[in-house]
Amino acid sequence: MPLRTVTSVALVVVLAAAFGTLLNRNDPSVPTAVAVEAPSTTTSAAPTTTTTVLPPTTLPPTTTTAVPTTTTAAPPPAARDLSMYNGLGTWIDVYDWSATFGKDGALVDAATVDQMAAAGVQTLYVQTGKWDAPTDVLEPERLLPIIERAKAHGIRVVAWYLPTFENPQADMARLMAAARLPVDALAVDIESLKLKDVPERNRRLIEISTNLRRELPNVALGAIPYPPVVTDVINPSLWPSFPWAELAPLYDIWMPMSYQSDRKADSGYRDAYRYMAENIDRMRARLGANVPVHGIGGIADKTSPADVDAIHRALVERGAVGGSLYDWRTTHPDLWGSLQKYRA
Repeated sequence: MPLRTVTSVALVVVLAAAFGTLLNRNDPSVPTAVAVEAPSTTTSAAPTTTTTVLPPTTLPPTTTTAVPTTTTAAPPPAARDLSMYNGLGTWIDVYDWSATFGKDGALVDAATVDQMAAAGVQTLYVQTGKWDAPTDVLEPERLLPIIERAKAHGIRVVAWYLPTFENPQADMARLMAAARLPVDALAVDIESLKLKDVPERNRRLIEISTNLRRELPNVALGAIPYPPVVTDVINPSLWPSFPWAELAPLYDIWMPMSYQSDRKADSGYRDAYRYMAENIDRMRARLGANVPVHGIGGIADKTSPADVDAIHRALVERGAVGGSLYDWRTTHPDLWGSLQKYRA
């Protein structure tokens, strides 16, 4: 508000001095990402150094979708504990552990977790429901004993869910139900193409992610996207204009589905090292050079010990915090010896 008179010189000087003091105060800094201590390369995929990412000029430009104005803005990134994503992980989905979706009934149960512990698994990633399941959390009478057995073995548990974006309210309810389980973190599987309207799919993805960040401010959220080599090079029409920039402040760690087993040999991307390395490099060119990564290789029954070693080398060189193959049931016993080097 302007001063009424030029004669109040002393008052002007006092106010100007006070205002100048306020301007010179430092704003609180945004907390930095959690630092992950790097074990030796013989036991972990988490060194403290990373290699240089691909120069942005080598990648096609990405057009992103604006954050919807109807959604409350997410808070800035916080220093959340990411240790549950470190080291060697394994994955199970509803087709593995539930009677509802299991082809031959539930094939993974609490007793199976004993085998995971013996194999050196440090984190269990478990799908807690499905869009067409009768309840938000599927068969809790089967799921909870699996989680409890994992905890008894000192295995961390990350719940995950695949939203379809057809019904954002239902997606949000099932994600929140997963987060309320006795788990260590929540990851969002971002791969459904059921909603064909890509701009609207992007808008709903950003909205759901923003709402999750707001509702779960202390939870380490993981994003499980298509690998950028697929969306940039192999099939750009799969998910055009994926909103990397808008999602960057909403997720704490990124877990690209880098399944070299899906790639043709003549593409050059069947090379497990090249595929994992380039996916991480391209993703970090979009999200930031130091964004935490847990790399997922697979599919496990089409992955060799040499592939496991090559994936590990790419993860180590890029300072990934951990790695895994998809999934538990398809991982041949012969692979677990090679997978031990992923342990943190």
